[in-house]
Amino acid sequence: MNLGSDENSSRGEPLIDSHSADPEPSLPWSKSLRYWISIIALVYLLLVAVGMISTGFNWVSGGREGAERLFAFATNPFMGLLMGTMATALVQSSSTVTSVIVGLVAGGLPVSTAIPMVMGANIGTTITNTIVSLGHIRDKQEFKRAFSAATIHDFFNLLAVLLFLPLEMATGFLEKISDELSLLFVGSGSMDTGGLNFIKPATKFAVKGVKGLLESIPEPFGGILMILLGIGAIFVSILYMGKLLRKVMVGRAKGILHAAIGRGPIAGIASGAVVTVFVQSSSTTTSLAVPLVGSGLFGLREIYPFTLGANIGTTITALLAATAATGDAHLALEIAMVHLMYNTLGVLFIYGIPFLRQLPLMGAEMLAGQAAERKSVAFAYVVTVFFLLPGMCMWITSI
Repeated sequence: MNLGSDENSSRGEPLIDSHSADPEPSLPWSKSLRYWISIIALVYLLLVAVGMISTGFNWVSGGREGAERLFAFATNPFMGLLMGTMATALVQSSSTVTSVIVGLVAGGLPVSTAIPMVMGANIGTTITNTIVSLGHIRDKQEFKRAFSAATIHDFFNLLAVLLFLPLEMATGFLEKISDELSLLFVGSGSMDTGGLNFIKPATKFAVKGVKGLLESIPEPFGGILMILLGIGAIFVSILYMGKLLRKVMVGRAKGILHAAIGRGPIAGIASGAVVTVFVQSSSTTTSLAVPLVGSGLFGLREIYPFTLGANIGTTITALLAATAATGDAHLALEIAMVHLMYNTLGVLFIYGIPFLRQLPLMGAEMLAGQAAERKSVAFAYVVTVFFLLPGMCMWITSI
C-alpha cells in the first residue's frame, strides 16, 4: 500500500489549495502584546504550580520513603496506566497530567511508578479529537472520514503501550535511557542555579510564600491543600495559555499544516510537532486535523504523520515543568525525558516498520466504518475505552 496515496486523489479531486483559504486576520500589535504578556505570566504560574505540587507532596509524604509507601497501591503498572488514562480523559489535557506527574516525581513518587501513568496520559488525551469528530455525525461519509482521523491517534497510542509497557516492565529501558540523558544535563546531583535549572530560583520565592501561608494548617492538611492548589493552578494556566496561544498562533499553525501535508511523512511529523509546541496542546493539534479530513480536504494517510508529530511536540510541557520542580529535580527531568523518549521511539518504531505502521490505519478505518453505520458504536467506544474499561480494571486490580 502506498502511504503517499489518498482516497481523494484517486477520485481525481484536488486535495487543497492553500492559497484559496481565507487568510487569518492579523491581531493589532497592542492586543498581540497583551496576549504575549499574559502567556508569559501563565507560563510562570505553571512553573510555580509544579514547584507547589512537588513541595506539597514531599511535605505530606515525609520524603521519598513516605512517598513510596503512599503510592504502594500504584506499583502495579497496569493500575498506573489506567490512572493516567482516566485522569487525562477527565481533564482532557495530557499536558496538565504530565506536569502534575513531574511535580509528584520530584516530591517522591518513584519513576518506575510514574512511567505507566505517562503512557496512560497519551491514551487519555485522544478523547478530545474523538469528541470533535462527533460534530460530523449527521453526514455518514463525512463522519466516517472524521472518526477515522480521530481514532487513528487512539489506535497508535494503544499499540505503543502494548509494545513498550511489557518491554519496560521486563528491562526498564526507558527509565535507564532517560536517567542517562538527564545526567548529561544535571550531572550526578540535583539541579541547581549552576546547572540546567535557572528557572527554579525565579519560582522559589513564590513557592515558599505559598507554603508559609499554609504552615499554620494542621498536618497533613497543609501539604494536601498545597498539592490541590498546585493542580488547580496547572489546570488554569494550561487552559488559558492554550486559548491565548490559539488566538495568536492558530493561523500560523494552519499555514504550517497546509504547507507540510502532502510533502511526505517526515514533513508531516515535523509540522505536527511544531504546531503542538506552538499551541501547547496535542489535543488542539489533532482536533485541528479532524475537520480537514472529515470535509475531504486531506486523506487519512496524509494526516497520519501529522498526528504522530503531535505526540512528540506535547512533551515540551513536561520538560518545561521539570525545570521548576523542587525536591529531587534530577528525577523530575528524568520522567520528563521518559515522556520524550517514549513518544519519539514510538513514532520511529511503529511508523518505521511498514507492518506496524498499517495497524492503526486498519483499526481506525474498520472502527469508523462500523460507527458510520451505527452511531451508537461511536458513543459506546468513547465511554468504554476512556471510562468504563479503565474504571472496571482499577476496581478489579484493587480487590
